[in-house]
Amino acid sequence: MNKLQQNSDKTAMGLSFLCALHCLALPFAIILVPSLAALPLADEAFHVWMVFVVLPVSIYALTIGIKGHKHYRVLLIGGAGLAILTVAAFWGHDLFGHGVEKAMTLLGAALIAYSHYWNYRLSQTEMNAACDQQTCK
Repeated sequence: MNKLQQNSDKTAMGLSFLCALHCLALPFAIILVPSLAALPLADEAFHVWMVFVVLPVSIYALTIGIKGHKHYRVLLIGGAGLAILTVAAFWGHDLFGHGVEKAMTLLGAALIAYSHYWNYRLSQTEMNAACDQQTCK
């Protein structure tokens, strides 16, 4: 497993968690600390920014991982999560309303996190199998 791919998977999982936390916790945080409403975290620009960060990190980590372990379902699940997250960020509020947008964002983030966890585990297994066949340093 390539160290950059390993870090990319961990970063993508963290970003997915941050996205879900933003959707679930921000409304409560604004109620408890109203001055948070002045921060740019509450507007739609945050979702767009997250998509622009998550897309390249996820695509890189998933494609590099799949080259090693050849489990294409990981890419299918991750791609579905990225597609759902992108639709939610750019058109979700206008097309479906706030509640559906939030549900789509949470579903997309969960699929992305799951695919990266699976990718990470498969890549580790592949690396361990290669080490069993030869001496690893």
